[in-house]
Amino acid sequence: MEEDILIQISNRIKERRREKNITVQELAVRANVSKGLISQIENSRTIPSLMVLIEIIKALEIDLNEFFKDIRSKSDHLPILIKRKSEYEHFEKEHAIGFHYQRIFTQSITQSTVDIVILELEPGALRPLVETDAFEYKYILQGEVEYQFKDERIPIHQGDSMLFDGRIPHTPKNLGNTTAIMLAVYFFEEKK
Repeated sequence: MEEDILIQISNRIKERRREKNITVQELAVRANVSKGLISQIENSRTIPSLMVLIEIIKALEIDLNEFFKDIRSKSDHLPILIKRKSEYEHFEKEHAIGFHYQRIFTQSITQSTVDIVILELEPGALRPLVETDAFEYKYILQGEVEYQFKDERIPIHQGDSMLFDGRIPHTPKNLGNTTAIMLAVYFFEEKK
């Protein structure tokens, strides 16, 4: 099972449980599994067997077709993924008080090198469109940036993030009057 699909299933179980005001313990009893297993499944820390997953979905009183509707693999995604700060998925881990996690992106990449960079972009900074032999993740720490991809321009603001294939010609432009700062993570796939 691909990691992004696992996370979608985990999040959907948690969302439906909360919508129905069912506690983790209540869902565990209904599905005849342990509370710890439900917690691990909801936090994407374990993959349930097919029978356990079906029992959980039944316990949530959801039609199987409805539950799996709109769950897609990463191959169905557009080449540029934008995630606004308001869209980050909140999740919790057991035995953690005061820890606030927000899942931004999850991408399964094997045989790769990761390069993590802070990029400061001055007002008026210029660069032609470039290509990078890596997947690029950008998180805007400060300011407002517009990314140009060929003929498309996408504004991203402080707190927003994006993931794209760096082989698509691209360049950022600072839209503000002060330095824009972003976290850039490059995922280079190793050549075989």
